[in-house]
Amino acid sequence: MTKRYRLALSSLKSKMLIMFVILTSIPLVAVGLISYQKSFHTISENSKASTIFVADQLARNIDILVQDSSRLLELGKNPAVLQFLFRQTDSYADAKEILLTFDLYRTTYKYEDVLNISIVNLYGRGISERKGVFALNQNPLRNPHFQQLMYNPDDILIIPPSESSPLDRLDGFQYPDGGVISIIATVKQRITHEVMGFIVIDLNDKFVKQFSEAYHIGSTGHFMVTGQKGEPIYQPANREQDLASASLASQLASNKDSFVTSGTGKPVFVTYTTSEATGWKIIGVAPLQEIVEEANEIRQLIIVSVFLSILFIIILYVFISSRLIKPLKILKNKMRQAAHGFLEAKVTPSGSDEIADLGVSFNSMIEQIKVLIARSIQEQKQIQIAELRTLQAQINPHFLYNTLDSIVWMAEAGKNDQVIGLVKAMSRFFRISLSKGKDWITVADELEHVRNYLVIQQVRYRDILDYTLDIDPEAYRHHMLKMTMQPIVENALYHGIKNKRGKGLIAIRGKLDDAGQSFAITVQDNGVGMNADTLALLIKHISGSMQELELDETSEGHPTQGGFGLHNVNQRIQLYYGAAYGLYIESQEGVGTSVTIRIPILPGGKSNG
Repeated sequence: MTKRYRLALSSLKSKMLIMFVILTSIPLVAVGLISYQKSFHTISENSKASTIFVADQLARNIDILVQDSSRLLELGKNPAVLQFLFRQTDSYADAKEILLTFDLYRTTYKYEDVLNISIVNLYGRGISERKGVFALNQNPLRNPHFQQLMYNPDDILIIPPSESSPLDRLDGFQYPDGGVISIIATVKQRITHEVMGFIVIDLNDKFVKQFSEAYHIGSTGHFMVTGQKGEPIYQPANREQDLASASLASQLASNKDSFVTSGTGKPVFVTYTTSEATGWKIIGVAPLQEIVEEANEIRQLIIVSVFLSILFIIILYVFISSRLIKPLKILKNKMRQAAHGFLEAKVTPSGSDEIADLGVSFNSMIEQIKVLIARSIQEQKQIQIAELRTLQAQINPHFLYNTLDSIVWMAEAGKNDQVIGLVKAMSRFFRISLSKGKDWITVADELEHVRNYLVIQQVRYRDILDYTLDIDPEAYRHHMLKMTMQPIVENALYHGIKNKRGKGLIAIRGKLDDAGQSFAITVQDNGVGMNADTLALLIKHISGSMQELELDETSEGHPTQGGFGLHNVNQRIQLYYGAAYGLYIESQEGVGTSVTIRIPILPGGKSNG
């Protein structure tokens, strides 16, 4: 052995390969031996079970054909049939109707194996498809099958194949093309259930041969059919010795569904089943060697498979470990991180195969998800801003109409100074309301906006309205959302002061907190106030959806007391500043209501939204 080969064998890769071959070969050989034993037993049992299944299928096919043909026994309940059996005189119309009914059943159910349908009464008068209306030469009760049905009128007899029908035997008729299987039942009177006659359905026995020859067991196996008493109904040519075998006959009587004969020749596998509809036995016979042939072939297959599996596993182990498993594990971990919301997970693809392309696609998908999420958030925010701006722009037309009416009234009264002051207040009010489309104004402008509003409203409610303003001057320079205070003041006027007897006061106070991080503005009135239940309902609706608020605002009694304005203000504040800010409401019935606006002081005085 050269030095080069010694170095190759001493490498870590070679040692791992040799160890892997040894560790995989021993289990594979053991598994192969166990698999052979198990597979031989399993395949043998499956082959036997498959043969039993074929026998059962043959029995079911015979049952289905017999049961389908037995539907013709329903003809015994036909009123025309009952009348025909009851009368002693022939009626062409009745006979024609019965024959048409026979033809209708044939057309409907496609009875290809039914040779003839006959109905006969107890006196030998009958009708059939083959003979029409007829009269038997002998008493039908002389037939043993009819005698048996007289004692057991609820039975249905299935007569094994013979050359003629039970009715034809009385007349000596034979079918020229082969045997016939007859299904016989009684025809009973509807009310008394007294037997009035019999219905006989003749089937061509060729269907038994066709069914039996359609199924095979192995290459030389075959099926036979015997009657309830063991009489042969069908057996292949040159197979008479199978049924004549004493061993086969004795083991058939042991009620086993399958067995192996132990004669002097080669073992033979036998299976049989019993037809539920006819009681016939369907017997399958085949050499045992053919039944277990696949089990013998599996032995060579397992031996070859063990050696090929060792070689395949080595190659597959090397390939999968370096090419598939490791990149897939990395990709799986990144996907799991992304599934838990960590969208910064990225894969570093290596190579140019499908897994590398999958990594690139994963990275692209993450980027697209991030873009879509950001776009969705931005769109939702823009939609909310648009909706709130629409609500903000809806100035109460009644306020404008009433203000103009007041101006007209004072002008007619010659109060020119008051008209001038009111027009100036209204002009400043609407100028600040519009603010050139800006959402942000200083606290000083917002306070001026509220003052102008109160000046205008004092003209109308001079006898009941008074107000005070006390805002920390340090807050004037900071910015806030416009039209934040005015809806709250309006709510205090219309739902607090207006419903109170006597003079009302609206006090507006504002101050910065000690840390200078936020400031609070309180609008307090000494109006009618609210009880605890109404206050809780108002707080709930201010924090709820606009749809809930609209439903309650349209209900009788207005339980939310101006919830639209407060809801709008609260939603705007939370949209721009976050859920930690908004409105805080306190009220006591008969004392008044206090609404506090809490707003943060942001760098530059504005929200970054």
